[in-house]
Amino acid sequence: MTEQAEGVGAPPRPRRAALSVFPALCVVAGIVGWALGWHLGVDNAVYRSGAVALLHGEPLYDAMSLSAEPSWARLPFTYPPTAALLFIPLALVPTQVAWGILGAITVASLTAVVRLSIAALPDRPRWMDPDRTTVVLGIALLGLEPVWRTLFLGQINMILMLLVVVDVLVLGARGNRFGGVLVGVAAAVKLTPLIFVAHLLVIGRRWDALRAVVTFLLLQAVMFLWVRHDVVEFWGTAVQDPQRIGPIYWAGNQSLNGLVLRLTDNADWSMRVVVPIAVVLAVPCALWVRGLRPLPALLVTAFLGLLVSPVSWSHHWVWVVPLLVFLLSRIDDPRDRRAWWPVAAVVLVFASCVLLAMRNGLAVEFEWTPPEYVIGSAYLLVPLVVGAIALVRRVRAARG
Repeated sequence: MTEQAEGVGAPPRPRRAALSVFPALCVVAGIVGWALGWHLGVDNAVYRSGAVALLHGEPLYDAMSLSAEPSWARLPFTYPPTAALLFIPLALVPTQVAWGILGAITVASLTAVVRLSIAALPDRPRWMDPDRTTVVLGIALLGLEPVWRTLFLGQINMILMLLVVVDVLVLGARGNRFGGVLVGVAAAVKLTPLIFVAHLLVIGRRWDALRAVVTFLLLQAVMFLWVRHDVVEFWGTAVQDPQRIGPIYWAGNQSLNGLVLRLTDNADWSMRVVVPIAVVLAVPCALWVRGLRPLPALLVTAFLGLLVSPVSWSHHWVWVVPLLVFLLSRIDDPRDRRAWWPVAAVVLVFASCVLLAMRNGLAVEFEWTPPEYVIGSAYLLVPLVVGAIALVRRVRAARG
């Protein structure tokens, strides 16, 4: 019996227990943190503050007092008004407990993304047992900086990624009539998932793309009827001010825009440089997506989005999780050490915390040396290097 055949069925109880430990620890930590007054989940506090303001009838983007929030959690809300609506459950519990619950969902989402990514690879090698691989990666990948930072900040990147993965890889594969809805919901929380509407169009799922847009617009309409001032304020002012979320020239912004800002001492015309580059990259990526299988096609779009977004903080790069699943699936013989180099290189970049070791903050990025610029752009270089290698291989295969 092959290893792949042995992996069919529900994971053994010890494996399920192993996967449940970390979500449980998150909830316990949240409760203990609340009892002891710990400052847990700065970004989670932002999400919760929007929900609290919405429930208290306070404006989301100007003159928000947040009197119900602890002093350390009174941070400006930077997301669409629809996000505040979806964050309301977080307002029902203390800030630290909300962080624990969100952390548990994040860890569970990591495991789900790994499992669904494996399931999307029918040609995976025989040694890649789905159950065992899910357990191992579900625990090991917590050590990646985008993952643990998402967890400790109380971010929702992993949850949004799961929504997109389920929509594109599961609902799309089944031709489900709700295809596109989850992409629309994800985009209503953070605008960057809108790139997956284009992905749905490119792969021929036009009705799913339409449902994604309709879902997104319906949620905007609901909020317009509820808090018209906030909707007008967000779309008229807040969305045009990326600096609202902090200095985006920081090393943590691993987008092309962040790189250009660091190279030009925070020039206000940086996006005028990035947009043409984005167009140049989008054309071959769209052609590439049409010829790839679902998971690698999704990865191409995801990493393109990270590159061309005005802001892609290091914790946004959780898409490295399905990327590693895909790279592992390309290893036919696990005893072949050379086959592990792509996996090792990606893990080295995202687990080494190299960005934390860089000189950063207080505009010191403008004083970087050329080697520092290379190392300080490690995340955004990964998709560019991987894409270049894949392109070279395709050209060689076509000639050979």
